Amino acid sequence: MARILREYPSVALKGEDLDGKIDFCRIFGRQAPVHIEIGSGKGTFLVNQARTHPEVNFLGIEWARRYYRYAVDRVGRWQLSNVKLIRTDAAALIAENIAASSVDCFHIYFPDPWPKKRHHKRRFFNNTNTEQLLRCLRPGGHLRIATDHAEYFEQITNVLAARSGRLEEVDFLPTAGADTGEWVGTNFERKYLKENRQIHTLAVRKR
Repeated sequence: MARILREYPSVALKGEDLDGKIDFCRIFGRQAPVHIEIGSGKGTFLVNQARTHPEVNFLGIEWARRYYRYAVDRVGRWQLSNVKLIRTDAAALIAENIAASSVDCFHIYFPDPWPKKRHHKRRFFNNTNTEQLLRCLRPGGHLRIATDHAEYFEQITNVLAARSGRLEEVDFLPTAGADTGEWVGTNFERKYLKENRQIHTLAVRKR
């Protein structure tokens, strides 16, 4: 029997409700560090991390409607008041609705690699989006990345290396939901590990 996905208005943010830059204090009802996950999938990371770190506000961005609905349902069932989700284009949201120096950490785990060369322009990591991430990060804020795609990882490291004057590499520590041998414990990671794919990780801090 298929799982019935419930809607939780307290979890879901609507793009049409946003007016300018997001006021995180208003939407979460408190002042707290802000972490944003780009590409939340079914919400595995968000639920595990938010349960372990109730002192942090988490915003998940997901474009795929079926994953977004599943994540909202999962967060709502856990009654997590420190997680919000929005279904929208991440690049546009970050550029238009996230204020400068307002984010403590961006989590980007297993972004779509768009492996065909003609589709590389669709990849999230490019100069424009990276500049927006750095604009939004607070000094001392982190950017954490994991991917199974070696060529995309090389592109990501090259993009970040070009900004080494503003970033310093730090240790990538496993997240709250990671089991032994895992880094982030997401559904994609577990699938790729079963396929014996190598997982590439990188964490940097804004100077």
